[in-house]
Amino acid sequence: MADLRLAHLTYAGSTKPLAQVVFGPELTVIYGASDTGKSFIVDSIEYMLGGADLTLIPEADGYSQILLGLHMPDGSPLTLVRRPGSSSVQAHYADLRGLVTRPADRQLTAVHRARSTRSVSAFLLKELGLGEEQIRKNDAGGTRALTLTDLVHLSVITETRMVDPLPPVLRSSAASTKTAAMSVMKFLLTGEGDPVIETGPNAGQRRVHKGQINLLDQIVLDLTAKLTTQENATQLRERQTRIQVTIDAQSRSLRVIADRHVAAVAARMQAAQELAALESRLAEVSDLHSRFRLLEQQYRSDLDRLTMVSEVGSILGYFKVGTCVFCGAEPQHQHPDHGEQETTQLHAAVQAEVTKTSSLLADLLPTIADLRSQLEDLQALRSELLPRIVELNGEIAEAEQHLEPLRTHMEELLTARSAVERELELHSRIEELESRRSRLHGEGAVAQTRPTEHIPTRVLAEFDRVLRQTLDAWKVPAVEFAEYDQYAPEVRAGSRPRAGRGKGVRSVLHSAFTTSLARFSIDNDLPHPGFVVLDSPVVTYREPVGEDVDITSNVVDHFYRDMLSFPGQAVIIENGDPPTDVLSFASAYRFTGPGGDRPGFFPAAATPEDR
Repeated sequence: MADLRLAHLTYAGSTKPLAQVVFGPELTVIYGASDTGKSFIVDSIEYMLGGADLTLIPEADGYSQILLGLHMPDGSPLTLVRRPGSSSVQAHYADLRGLVTRPADRQLTAVHRARSTRSVSAFLLKELGLGEEQIRKNDAGGTRALTLTDLVHLSVITETRMVDPLPPVLRSSAASTKTAAMSVMKFLLTGEGDPVIETGPNAGQRRVHKGQINLLDQIVLDLTAKLTTQENATQLRERQTRIQVTIDAQSRSLRVIADRHVAAVAARMQAAQELAALESRLAEVSDLHSRFRLLEQQYRSDLDRLTMVSEVGSILGYFKVGTCVFCGAEPQHQHPDHGEQETTQLHAAVQAEVTKTSSLLADLLPTIADLRSQLEDLQALRSELLPRIVELNGEIAEAEQHLEPLRTHMEELLTARSAVERELELHSRIEELESRRSRLHGEGAVAQTRPTEHIPTRVLAEFDRVLRQTLDAWKVPAVEFAEYDQYAPEVRAGSRPRAGRGKGVRSVLHSAFTTSLARFSIDNDLPHPGFVVLDSPVVTYREPVGEDVDITSNVVDHFYRDMLSFPGQAVIIENGDPPTDVLSFASAYRFTGPGGDRPGFFPAAATPEDR
């Protein structure tokens, strides 16, 4: 039989780093610290294969798309894209491993509906060659179509179900689901579906069905009245895709303009800081230049006065040797202390002062010239900065003018998308109610002949042999005789049912049952998805001898080594470290928790130091 292969699980968001694990073609082991997202991987796989609900963990906040990569039976790639909380699923015939913005190749829904080919279940079952298979749903012989969830229930085992006392075959404890679950098990072991038997409800059933149908009709009318458009679900999904494409394009435009605005603001801030420093320096240099010019003028004024004194003295003869110009005495009659050269001392003093002042002026002039040069350079820089700031102000204003309508348009788009999603949700509920209404006509029908429901003894004995071989290979003690009781339906080990065992043995028996069923189906070319996903298959197991003793490494090692020979694809989720020799042959992820190389499924949030 054809089977599927898991390629990768990816969480993507426009502002978030990718969270991704890539599955190997044979054995993939994901192990390490608790609370690192290991079990969330299993829940996400189940959700992407048609699960109704997914409880998001805080680390998933901000991720808008879940991508599950698959290899189809013919080897071609397929990527399923689903938004958290949405029933709409996009199918892309390509191996996509990042945020998806292109239109889907096929638009599907996670909700399985009778006679609908648009569900993920119908689409993948058709690829597996199981699109027409029927299983029995009640003791009267009524049938329904096989669903992908029927197969996923027996191949993807969450941690909660691993230890649940409920038998592995059953999906719930409700009696109404037991017949269908047993029929699915029979189908996987024999490859034979159940025949469709035409039956009709009896009088009492017709009365009950009529009341239920009337109630459903009234609910459908109430929901229909809440619809605000005349578009059908297909048209709404197409509009939703167009809106999303526009939102993605608008987001890119917003990011480009916002980056331009931030860059302009930063440049203007830097230019303003440079201008402030320049203005301060300019004021300082200008003040010094003004002061030194005043000093220059003072020096020149002093020189002019000294020149005038020298010229006046020369004209009046103050600086000549002979008759004293001050007292009129002839040289021979002048006082001994008067001296013939007394009159020249004033001239010498004037010349000395002229020399001193000229020297000071000569030293001052280069400084004034240097200050004038600095002043001109600073004024030139200021002349360059002012237009640059004006230019940046223009860029900022222009960016803000573009940002405002883009933000307004983005809000309108988000509002429109929310409105479409509400309409689609109403359509989905209406379709589900109409599907229930149509099923009521055949529910509870009484067939004239009761169809056989038993698995042939020969087939059951062969499956029990595979189950015992699996437990023997794992070296699990105290379960020396194991079998599947198709009438309970329950797995028994020795004389005790699985439900009567402790959590550890229950998890081991559930794992052995799941892998044995896959081995049996694959080896005998019978229907099966082709892969198993086991969450914590041996983590809660304790050695039966002694008290509170951890599972022996012998059992762990044999479990992993046996999984290396599994004929399909296996994904194992565990806390403990697998054997080193097994890791060398498997695709392995070790989640370390905070501070390690791979903290968990989701990348660690950036710290302020990292930003």
